[in-house]
Amino acid sequence: MLNDPRSHGLWQATAPQPPATASLDGEVFADVVVVGGGYTGMSCALHLAEAGRRVVLLESREIGFGGAGRNVGLINAGLWLMPDDMIATLGPVHGERLLRLLGDGPALVMDIIDRHRIDCELERNGTLHCAVGPAGLKEIKEREAQWQRRGAPVRVLDAEQTKARLGTPAYSGALLDERAGTLQPLAYARGLALACLRAGVTIHTSSPVVAADRKADGWTVRTAGGAVDAEWVVVATDAYGTGPWRSTRAEQVHLPYFNLATQPLGADLLRTILPGHEGAWDTRTVLSSFRLDRSGRLVFGSVGALRNTGTAIHKAWARRALARLYPRLRDIAFDHEWYGQIGMTTDALPRFHKFGRNVVGFCGYNGRGISPGTVFGRELALLILGEQSEAQLPLPSSDLVEIPFIRAREAWYEIGAQIAHLSLARL
Repeated sequence: MLNDPRSHGLWQATAPQPPATASLDGEVFADVVVVGGGYTGMSCALHLAEAGRRVVLLESREIGFGGAGRNVGLINAGLWLMPDDMIATLGPVHGERLLRLLGDGPALVMDIIDRHRIDCELERNGTLHCAVGPAGLKEIKEREAQWQRRGAPVRVLDAEQTKARLGTPAYSGALLDERAGTLQPLAYARGLALACLRAGVTIHTSSPVVAADRKADGWTVRTAGGAVDAEWVVVATDAYGTGPWRSTRAEQVHLPYFNLATQPLGADLLRTILPGHEGAWDTRTVLSSFRLDRSGRLVFGSVGALRNTGTAIHKAWARRALARLYPRLRDIAFDHEWYGQIGMTTDALPRFHKFGRNVVGFCGYNGRGISPGTVFGRELALLILGEQSEAQLPLPSSDLVEIPFIRAREAWYEIGAQIAHLSLARL
């Protein structure tokens, strides 16, 4: 995409081809127009179409263009926040409801993949949140306690068990979440698009929305090439949004995140490095993540943007960090490199917004797009179908609040990641 191998990297190189789509040309009619071709938009469109609604989906670029096609591919349960912190912020009703829905989120993702036979390198063996030192071990034990009180299948592994799972002695323990897994994120997005088309959704790519006009019985959503008249509008653009609902961008700080993918590892290495194919990340503030793809490439990532001075700094850090974890990979080449932007809210929680009568959307996934996006898309569909009320949604409606000095904060994140990795690369 974008004629830039650093936009989608390995995922672009290995995903199945997207289904054929065209830009909007002329005026069409629908029950619902969905704006955004990521996980939320396509999950919503799919659930609506399966219930018999006429749905038109408008994507400004290509399916999976934003975070859906650039991330690590971990199918996580929950959010970054501790469960009890979510309750403290949202209250017992919405907090517990959100925890339940997102705790079950990986199961929904996997069910959709199974039902629609989506070829996206699905692995169901869980994820490992790896503890760095005593402080990290204390953190994951607290997460274990809070999730186990809610019946979740999570457990802390000791250092030796963690070493056996990861193939490195670098961590003091790990929290195994058996609900979770990994997938090829762009392949999942394209598979959702194909499932939508088969269910009757009309998808128009290269169709950025330029205006939305209220009328007596709904909305007219306009692009440069045409318009969609619909009763409902779903805004599913999140951190990459433009057009009439670009205000969601102003309540999210963009945190850059990059990934590097090695050459395929040999059979001997794969017997010891992540032999169960779990996805992993650690408890550092400037964290590292790592996982395998179907061909045995190790995908290794962290905070930072591969541009300007950051390219050399982050790649040098990755080379040293990977060698510390796996000395046998010291000289292995990186075949792919890419980065994207994570939309971070001030409290690390997503938002539900009503942008007008019958115009709704979720945003602010804070690096947890796959499960929450899929779940929130379904929840919006249930709202539109009348199968649940707004009061039954996992989040209360909130006003859009712009983060002050947002560009300065983003510049600091990008520069700060370089400073952190530069110092670590010299150790």
